[in-house]
Amino acid sequence: MDNSSVRQRLTAALTEASASGKALANFMLANISSLPFETSRSVADKVGVSELTVGRFCRSIGYDGFKDLKERLKDDISDSPWLIGDRLRDLQQKSSTDAALARSLELAVASVVRVYEHAHTEAWNRAAKRIAEADRVFVAGFQTERGLAEAFVHMLRYLRDEVQLVDIAGGNFAEVLLTDPAGCTLVLIDARRYSRQSQLLAAKAAERGMPITIVTDLYCDWAASYGDEVFAVPTDLNLFWDATSGMWTLMQLLLNSVFAHRGPSVEERLNSVASLYESFVGYSRGPK
Repeated sequence: MDNSSVRQRLTAALTEASASGKALANFMLANISSLPFETSRSVADKVGVSELTVGRFCRSIGYDGFKDLKERLKDDISDSPWLIGDRLRDLQQKSSTDAALARSLELAVASVVRVYEHAHTEAWNRAAKRIAEADRVFVAGFQTERGLAEAFVHMLRYLRDEVQLVDIAGGNFAEVLLTDPAGCTLVLIDARRYSRQSQLLAAKAAERGMPITIVTDLYCDWAASYGDEVFAVPTDLNLFWDATSGMWTLMQLLLNSVFAHRGPSVEERLNSVASLYESFVGYSRGPK
């Protein structure tokens, strides 16, 4: 590898790379200070290309991948986001006059740490593999967690077909409970105060032998009775409302693991979905 900086390589790519490469170079240069917090997946989504295209672009300018590019970027950025420990300490000091805010910060960091601990478990790998390979995936969310379920379904459909958001208005859950459970799986998302429907659906689906992955908070006392996997996330961040931000972080990590299980063939589907969106709705920029 030569001694060119990341900035120099990205700048050169603006004129030398393919159309998608130029778009990636432009995005990275425009957002270079926040790149440490990006993943190849998040960059791909924002630019409108596949995650594999991000990897190929990074290799084309001399890096092993996006992670390697970020490592090399450390030398390019003076106000380094890698100094996250220092930044947290500084924020804690600024919050010291507000004990409630300082405590909220500590709890928020602990919640994210707990999420990443889940991602290193066998239960996590089992759930991700099942969601990636099942013939059909049902996703149910209740109350404010309904939005998490909708977002998860939308993003999962980029990776695979036969993903269905469960109809909670119909009052019978027939699409789940009258379906042959073989080859199906259910992802259920809920937090206190738990919906009565949520527990009933979990109980009935488990009774029929359908595998269930439950994402919830630390207080759910029935999830373990029905879930094949239960990922409990801290939601009490010392705020007026319980915060489900940690639950969404977990869902995004789970999507990343599902992507890994789907393998390289998923690129074709990602490109096809993006192409369909371009045809029916359109992006602010043309397809790369």
